[in-house]
Amino acid sequence: MRSIKVFIIVFLVSCFLSSQEQKNIGPFFATGIRIGDVSQNEAVIWTRLTKNSTRVNDAPLPISLYTEPETGKRHLRKTRKDKNGMVYFPQGYDINTVEGAVPGARGMVRVKYKRLVSKQWQSTPWKAVSTEANFSKKFILIDLIPSSTYELKVEGRPEDNFKVSDEITGKFKTPPDAKTSRKIVFAASTCQGYPDQDHPDGYKIYPFLESLDLDFFVHAGDIVYYDNLAKNKSMAHYHWDRMFSLPTNKSFHTQITSYFEKDDHDAWFNDSYRGLETSFMGTFTFEQGLEVFRQEMPIKDKTYRTFRWGKDLQIWLVEGRDFRSPNTMPDGSSKSIWGKAQMEWFKKTVETSDATFKLLISPTPVIGPDRKQKKDNHSNKGFYYEGEQIRKLIASQSNMYVICGDRHWQYVSKHPKYGIVEFSIGANSNDHAGGWKQDDIRPEHLYLNVIGGTMTVTIDPKENGSITVRHYDVDGNELNKFVALAE
Repeated sequence: MRSIKVFIIVFLVSCFLSSQEQKNIGPFFATGIRIGDVSQNEAVIWTRLTKNSTRVNDAPLPISLYTEPETGKRHLRKTRKDKNGMVYFPQGYDINTVEGAVPGARGMVRVKYKRLVSKQWQSTPWKAVSTEANFSKKFILIDLIPSSTYELKVEGRPEDNFKVSDEITGKFKTPPDAKTSRKIVFAASTCQGYPDQDHPDGYKIYPFLESLDLDFFVHAGDIVYYDNLAKNKSMAHYHWDRMFSLPTNKSFHTQITSYFEKDDHDAWFNDSYRGLETSFMGTFTFEQGLEVFRQEMPIKDKTYRTFRWGKDLQIWLVEGRDFRSPNTMPDGSSKSIWGKAQMEWFKKTVETSDATFKLLISPTPVIGPDRKQKKDNHSNKGFYYEGEQIRKLIASQSNMYVICGDRHWQYVSKHPKYGIVEFSIGANSNDHAGGWKQDDIRPEHLYLNVIGGTMTVTIDPKENGSITVRHYDVDGNELNKFVALAE
């Protein structure tokens, strides 16, 4: 009997040690998960397998060099007109060992999920990650229940071993159906520059937002900035790896329903569009930029889409880069940011919506005011004609507002002719704020603050319904509150 007990103990210890050894080997989830495009019945879960359990810290960053056409000599960046961009790694380092690097790994992943009130887990099949998509995999969960909180367990293992090597847990909320009226609170962010972190583990706004128990989150573009270092496609993926492996970012995005938009800096580079000729970005092309975004984001289909959050809220997320005319083209009826199909979709879905409040969330301003030299958005003269079509449509709707990314300062503005109110989120850290003078207060401004931070929106059906928009600083202190009742 004693020998049997000893055998059992040895066997269990052996199994435990084998399990621990497997967990130490990996693969891992160092870049976390992303939960996106959640509707009443579906959700997209993005995940990625990594060679190591954590990102690389305490290492140098790469730099970019450019070529002087006349002499052939290499030089550091001077302007966006620099030629033949290339990435240079310090001696002894490469893309897998510089600061923020998170090398990918082959392997299998699956998603377990259940409603918070349930004890029964559902599971997807095991699927191999895609090496072409930066070792990531997307799962589309179906037949979800509206107005529910779901728990997640995402598991990973090697291709040739059935033992789980790493697990990451999370949660998300599904929207209420279009007949259900209840309070909804969501947050928005934009313009996060990697060099402008303000927290030892990333950014201050994410722990603050995580504490609010939000229904969902929107990132309105410029999630990463390719301009300086993404001189090839591999370096573009590196930007996503280093951003989402930051502990504040990784923690937040495991716990929240998110919707993501892209703008110029996470499409290609500043004010970029299809057909622009430049060697500033090295071998990295505009088309590759569009491909990388889709590979890195939990997006099911089109990058322009709309989501209903109960009886009282519908949001529109739009695409401002894929269909854009050249910024240099003369303005007129044939010049567009959105393209014909997206514009027709927007008009149709807005006009048929019976939501109490309608919110256009745009990567770029529609109302402004913006700087005179800018020519790439609807609020200035570069795309004024199409901007007018959008503004007239919005003005014809009751309780419709605009939220915009792209601008590095917070504002609330009201269009002098149409009365449309636009909320600029502002950059997500103080070091990234700027681009406008604090004392340059225009007649359109209801609020102006050249500061970093974030924004929340509350839709409350009580007392005939109201919308409350709050701007915060990076520490979560409320800076401004806009309140309006439903008409």
